Amino acid sequence: MKKYSFVKMSGAGNDFILFDKDSNPALALNPSVIKKLCHRRNGIGADGIITLFNSNEYNFEMEYFNADGSTGSLCGNGSRCAIKFAQLTGRIKNGRAVFISNKKKYSGEIIDEKKIKFFLNPPEDLKLNFNIFVPGYSINLDYINTGSPHAVIHLSGIYRSGSGKSAVFKELDDVPVREIGSEIRYHKEFAPEGTNVNFIFTDNKQVMIRTYERGVEDETLSCGTGNVASAIIASIKYGFEPPVNLLTRGGEVLTVDFKKNGERFENISLTGPVEIIYSGEIQSTFFD
Repeated sequence: MKKYSFVKMSGAGNDFILFDKDSNPALALNPSVIKKLCHRRNGIGADGIITLFNSNEYNFEMEYFNADGSTGSLCGNGSRCAIKFAQLTGRIKNGRAVFISNKKKYSGEIIDEKKIKFFLNPPEDLKLNFNIFVPGYSINLDYINTGSPHAVIHLSGIYRSGSGKSAVFKELDDVPVREIGSEIRYHKEFAPEGTNVNFIFTDNKQVMIRTYERGVEDETLSCGTGNVASAIIASIKYGFEPPVNLLTRGGEVLTVDFKKNGERFENISLTGPVEIIYSGEIQSTFFD
């Protein structure tokens, strides 16, 4: 019976199933199979799936699939895991990687055995300080695309509908991330593709963050591109100077560094932990 080898990895609590397509040439993924693989009771369980394969020009090419089978967006933590996986599979020799994802070139480097840095392209579509309404709430938010689209909402910007400008929540733990996040994710303001939704609280030292991820359709323990989006918004609105440390829902710290060049943000990087959870094999009958 045919079996496919995989590695399960975590990037600051954002977990992925990684397949080497060159070692598994018969691997065939489709949305139905991806949903089964990512199911946390009846499959391996993950926020997404990553495949790597050889490239003539670069260290590797990467494909990323959300847990619901959708694709097309950049995954920051997934890219950090892919860099580590590329090292494990002999595709990286000097600790640095240049690779392709969604037909765009990216790079990264291995800081140490558990810390990986990923470099992102400049963000797009910045829009600050606008209001939307979802059932029960009036919300002030910002928007930016860091390879994936992200709404960023400070804790102080969530109000009860009709209550004026009195913030509802005093602690980030109190925010119903799935409830509010799902409403914003599908809001007409972000149609037709939708958006990821980040809720943040800032103190003098760092940004605390929780994220509802599009494609997972739930809160995840961290989101790489969401951390980058939130760090940039924290710099613009709340005076944070790079590097910006963000405390994720999973308790890990991700660091976002960048350079400001006028209104542009350049040399953007995301650094944090990557861990190998386990490796295994799955039978081909699972794909039927």
